[in-house]
Amino acid sequence: MECPHLNSNVCITIDSSSFPHGSPSSWCCSVCRSNKSPWVCLTCLNVHCGRYVNAHAKQHYEDSQSQVTGGAGQKRCEEQEKNAQHLVCMDCSSYSLFCYRCDDFVVNDTKLGHVQKVREHLRSLDNSPLAVHRRTKRKLLESNSPTSKLLKDNGGASALSAMGLRNLGNTCFMNAILQSLSNIQQFSCYFMELPAVALRSGKTAGRRMYHTRSQGDTSVSLVEELRKTLCYLWQGGPTAFSPDSLFYVVWKIMPSFRGYQQQDAHEFMRYLLDHLHRELQGGLNGAKHPALPDEGKLPAAGGKCCINGSSTVVTSIFGGVLQNEVNCLICGTESRKFDPFLDLSLDIPNQFRHKRAKDQEPGPTCTLRDCLCSFTDLEELDQAELYMCHRCKKRQKSTKKFWVQKLPKVLCLHLKRFHWTSYLRNKVTTYVEFPLRGLDMRGYLLQPEEALPDRWLYDLVAVVVHHGSGVGSGHYTAYGKREGRWYHFNDSTVTLTEEETVVKAKAYILFYTERSDKTTPETDTRR
Repeated sequence: MECPHLNSNVCITIDSSSFPHGSPSSWCCSVCRSNKSPWVCLTCLNVHCGRYVNAHAKQHYEDSQSQVTGGAGQKRCEEQEKNAQHLVCMDCSSYSLFCYRCDDFVVNDTKLGHVQKVREHLRSLDNSPLAVHRRTKRKLLESNSPTSKLLKDNGGASALSAMGLRNLGNTCFMNAILQSLSNIQQFSCYFMELPAVALRSGKTAGRRMYHTRSQGDTSVSLVEELRKTLCYLWQGGPTAFSPDSLFYVVWKIMPSFRGYQQQDAHEFMRYLLDHLHRELQGGLNGAKHPALPDEGKLPAAGGKCCINGSSTVVTSIFGGVLQNEVNCLICGTESRKFDPFLDLSLDIPNQFRHKRAKDQEPGPTCTLRDCLCSFTDLEELDQAELYMCHRCKKRQKSTKKFWVQKLPKVLCLHLKRFHWTSYLRNKVTTYVEFPLRGLDMRGYLLQPEEALPDRWLYDLVAVVVHHGSGVGSGHYTAYGKREGRWYHFNDSTVTLTEEETVVKAKAYILFYTERSDKTTPETDTRR
C-alpha cells in the first residue's frame, strides 16, 4: 500500500556513524540482542527484533505512542506527535518497509527519496568486503555442524550452485514457482541472455526501482525483473536472494496478488506466464524481444501454436494444442476445435479420493497415468453442459473427448488438489505416483505415428508441493533438478536431496521437459 505517513516520519540523514556496525541482516535487537529478523526504525535508527521473534520493534512503536499521549499540554502533544511517532521501520534483510499506523507493508517513498537512500545504504553495508568475509566465515563454521542445512555433496564440501529466495511475507507461492522455472534451462537461459532494459535515465539511471501504483505502466518491466532474479539464482552464493523488486512489479501489474496473503501457486504461475507473454509480444517502449526459432505449427489449423497473438518464448516452450471433440448422441454430428494450452489441469479420479481408516487395508495407488486417462477419456456431458447441436438446432446430449494435437517442449501438469464443497475449498491429499523419467505421452496423441521418435518421452525437472490443508494457508516448497542433482527449495533454505525423497512428494505442479537425447534410457515404471 501507499503510506501517507512517510514524509513526516522518514527524514533521516544517511551517516554511517549513525548505523550499527556489521552486516544489516545480522544486526542485533537493542533489547534482547537477538540477530533474527532485525528491523531498523526510520525515525531514530534503533534496531529491534520483528514480531515473530520477541516483537520489540512493535513494542518500540507502542512505547513511543504512549509517550506522545502522556505529554503535558495539547500543544506539546501535537509537536511530539508530529516529530517523534516512530511509525515506520525497515526489514534489515529484505529491505521491505512497514508502517505500524497503517499496519501494512509500504511500497511508496518520500518526496526526497529517503527510503530508497536507506535501502541503498543498507545494501552497501551488506555487500561490504568485511560483511561478506564474516558471512563466509560463519557459513564455513556452520558447515562443520552435523545439524547444518547447507548444501552438501557426496564429498562433504559446500555445493553453492543453487540459491534460496527470501520470504517477503507469505510469498512462498512465488518462490516455489520462480525456483521451478529457474531449473527449466531453456526458459531461464533465454531470459538471462537478454540485454538489461534501461528503465531510467539521467541521475536515476542504474538505481533499483521500488514501484508505486501512481507510476505509469512503462515504468515497470516484468521481463527485466525476472531476468535479474534468474541471473542471481544461477550465480549461486552463500545467502538467499530477496526478490522484493520483482514482487513490487507483481503488485503493480497483478492487483489480485497485492498484499501479503497466501496465494495459489498455480494461479500465480498462469498470471506470470500470461503477463510475460504479453510483454514479450509488445516489448518495452516498442523494442521487440528476440523470438525463438522452430515454432510449432498446427497441422490442421494451419497457424502457429500461440496464445493471444504472435508466439513468444513462453508459448514456444510451454505451448501445446488440444483437440476437443464433441459428438451429438442424437444425430451423430461431430464438432472439433483446437485449444492452445500452457499447462494441463488434471483431476484426481474420485475412486482415489476416499480417506481410509487406519485399520483398513490401503487401496490402489493413484498414478499420473490415471489422472491423464481421466482427462482424455471419453465422457458424457451432464445436463448443465448440453451441447448446442447445429444440425438438431437445439441443445442435445453429447460426449466429449480430448486429444493432444501438439506436445510442448515443457509439459506442465497441474493436479487439481483444491475443490469447492458447499462454502469451503477443501484439499485432496491423495498421493499421486509420478515418474522421474520416461513419462510416455504417446497414448494421448491424436496422431502418434506422425510424432518424431522419442518426442513423446518426458523427464521430470521440477515439482511444486503444497503443505497444509487449505489454499489460503499452508506452505509451498519446490524440488528442482540442476546439473544432475535434485535440490529442495524451501524459501531461503536449499538442500540437496535424493530421488527417493522427490518421488514421495504429494505433487501439486509437475514440470516435465521433452527428452532431447537420441539414446533412450530405460523408461521409468512409475506412471
